[in-house]
Amino acid sequence: MSEPLLSVTGLKMHFPTMRGVVKAVDGVDLTIQAGETLGLVGESGCGKSTTARGITRLLPPTAGEITFDGVDVMRLDNTGLREMRQRMQMVFQDPYASLDPRMTVLDIIAEPIRNFKIVPRGETRDRVRALLERVGLDPDFERRYPHEFSGGQRQRIGVARALAVDPMLILHDEPVSALDVSIQAQIINLLEDLQTDLGLAYLFISHDLAVVRHVSDRIAVMYLGRIVEITAADKLYAEPLHPYTEALLSAVPIPDPKVEAQRKRIVLTGDVPSPTEHIVGCPFRARCSKAFDRCAVEAPVLREHRPGHAAACFLHED
Repeated sequence: MSEPLLSVTGLKMHFPTMRGVVKAVDGVDLTIQAGETLGLVGESGCGKSTTARGITRLLPPTAGEITFDGVDVMRLDNTGLREMRQRMQMVFQDPYASLDPRMTVLDIIAEPIRNFKIVPRGETRDRVRALLERVGLDPDFERRYPHEFSGGQRQRIGVARALAVDPMLILHDEPVSALDVSIQAQIINLLEDLQTDLGLAYLFISHDLAVVRHVSDRIAVMYLGRIVEITAADKLYAEPLHPYTEALLSAVPIPDPKVEAQRKRIVLTGDVPSPTEHIVGCPFRARCSKAFDRCAVEAPVLREHRPGHAAACFLHED
């Protein structure tokens, strides 16, 4: 296999507070190949969005190594970061907050084109109109303001803005969670078409496992700032190895009423530990029905238990 487009090793994002240090991300390892979609799932507050902001260095990582297209991102100065961000873009969760309400669509999409001098100045408007058409919007909308669009249309504008600089990787932070289900499908289909046509790689962050299964080649499951399982999408849904993954999958509705009535729902008990407390043993132990003595004194390490299938759980140790 060729070298990954993005490689993240030991990423930590710690934030000091009055009550202690919040370990929002605590040692994340992941890779993304060119043209691949890696889904990152987990419940709210587990550190998914913070991971994306650390990878792009929108927030400064506490520790770790990040390599993008052969470049050490952690060593880049401001000039190097500027160049890197032309090839690594982000689409944010809330289309109502991620667009400047005082700027027209033309100015919003043209801004990165002008900043990075993507095309000669006289061709900027033509490129904006082409991008609007590419994401399924009428080019004549260029003079409108964000408040004149629906949520789905605003998200399309956000996608067009990300595409404006010809990136290699786009990090999608819950890009459809604020949209109606029918609009979600339209945006997902758009992202898949763009990936096929442009050869883009995606990090797709979501708490919706049904959506992630549809778009992802591989899926990483995150819990309390750590990756607890990662494998191909089909393998994860067919044979999950981590008890937390099993619980998440049991909550995904199945459209067949007979199958839905017969399957067993796994209901987690207990509370998620505070990210400020020092956790001894497995972070999931207090909520896990399969925990045993070793889980209380030793933290499992993410390792491959089957070909291409890694999990941080002692249940699968030899």
